[in-house]
Amino acid sequence: MSKLEGKVAFITGGTKGIGYGVAESLLALGMKVAITSRSAERAEEAAEQLKSKGEVLGVEADVRQFESQEKAIKKVTDEWGQIDVVVANAGVGHFGPIDELTPEQWQDTIDTNLTGVFYSAKASLDALAKSKGYLITISSLAGTNFFAGGAAYNASKFGLTGFTQAVMLDLREKGINVSTIMPGSVATHFNDHTPSPEDNWKIQPEDIGELVVDLLKMNPRTLPSKIEVRPSQPPKK
Repeated sequence: MSKLEGKVAFITGGTKGIGYGVAESLLALGMKVAITSRSAERAEEAAEQLKSKGEVLGVEADVRQFESQEKAIKKVTDEWGQIDVVVANAGVGHFGPIDELTPEQWQDTIDTNLTGVFYSAKASLDALAKSKGYLITISSLAGTNFFAGGAAYNASKFGLTGFTQAVMLDLREKGINVSTIMPGSVATHFNDHTPSPEDNWKIQPEDIGELVVDLLKMNPRTLPSKIEVRPSQPPKK
């Protein structure tokens, strides 16, 4: 029996891509998993797809609204009595040079990728403190490597990386582990991309799921607080 069997995970943006891959990996361990989406329909559809793998709850929630995150956390704790793992994964990408980037695109990127993680963490603190749980944020290599056209996305991910590292120092004294995973190119639908066989060189969502599992199985005395992960064999330019 795995020490994680029966534990409860809460994954924002869990209906596709990295979040869905993490959900599959945690369900394989016998964990109960709640996945969120801004769309109640998408949350329920994804939960239905995953139900053959274990106990899943689809939750409508918008990370850009603190009250929405509080409501989602309460729904999960009312259903299962606890939350042991929070994976703050929900994210968006608006790209373009500053002269083309709109204020609305900037705000949506910051509100989702940075403020949304703060809301998810803040809303779940009591539950994580009670379970001595784990908060994992999904940042990006864009949180340490800047690029042209990435003003909004770089700002959100640089901020998220710094936020997570500071929160790690805040919360480890309370028995809550905190880590950030910083992937490079991942084969997902992010930014309206459609995954195809040509993406086989990229990190796959289930690879990030394996990393999350590794973190949860780590000896309690050791905390990998920041993990950079990139494709091992990217195409030559």
